Amino acid sequence: MSTPNYDVQSLVERITREVLSVMEAPASNGACAVCAGLACSSCMLCIEKRPEVVQQFVDAGVARVTAAPGVRHVPTGVADYIDHTLLKADATPEQVAQLCGEARQQAFATVCVNPCNVRQCASLLQGSSVGVCSVVGFPLGATLPEVKAYETGRVIFDGATEVDMVINVGALKAGDLRLAQHDIEAVVGVAHHNGALVKVIIEAALLSDEEKVQACVLSQAAKADFVKTSTGFGPGGATLHDVELMRRTVGPRVGVKAAGGIRDWDTAQKMIAAGADRIGASASLKILQEASAK
Repeated sequence: MSTPNYDVQSLVERITREVLSVMEAPASNGACAVCAGLACSSCMLCIEKRPEVVQQFVDAGVARVTAAPGVRHVPTGVADYIDHTLLKADATPEQVAQLCGEARQQAFATVCVNPCNVRQCASLLQGSSVGVCSVVGFPLGATLPEVKAYETGRVIFDGATEVDMVINVGALKAGDLRLAQHDIEAVVGVAHHNGALVKVIIEAALLSDEEKVQACVLSQAAKADFVKTSTGFGPGGATLHDVELMRRTVGPRVGVKAAGGIRDWDTAQKMIAAGADRIGASASLKILQEASAK
């Protein structure tokens, strides 16, 4: 893929300065007042147990939430927003089949699985309205652009309709913005050519604010559909500050997904108000548990 003929470094640095200059100062204690970088561990069954709370998310503007294997009864209208997710390294074909059976029964938006499970999911979900989402360069993002491009093409060939890719974090932190953008473009080019959506995971917990802005600018320049805060396998998840910063950077035309570290309903509302279009998988349903307890 050809390298852009403009000065990537200068352009990104200029946008970064402008975005950071208008962001509000951090809290006086220097810590995030929302989640303090804590990760979430959710049973992800609140779609079934507290559907009225899930509906509050939908009414507030959330495009997708995630449910775990085991759900059986999902209200009409809510299922359209759910990515039914199983990304464990030890997921078995039997567990994947269970996931797909539940997704077909409930008419979820997608199942989200590792690349090795895509073909099985596509076969089991053939003829249904349920899409298949898979991950690329996951969870480290440390593979080559050409490898990510091949992986993207392969999961789409096997039946994926959405791709969540992880950026080359090391290249970004080293200031090699051309490589970081080329890495994203390699995935977006293949995905869009085949009609698939791309969500770019920037793994915000590993980045400074300046680097977060740079990652978002590069994702937008590469024509990605979403930017996403984290993989769920990193050192931390989303913060209110991250979502505000990402939304301010990409504007209204690119989606923002907050994932990880969102620990209660009040925080979820703040994330949505800050600009999140989607709430991340395990985190969103952990919120529903705490909301029901209140």
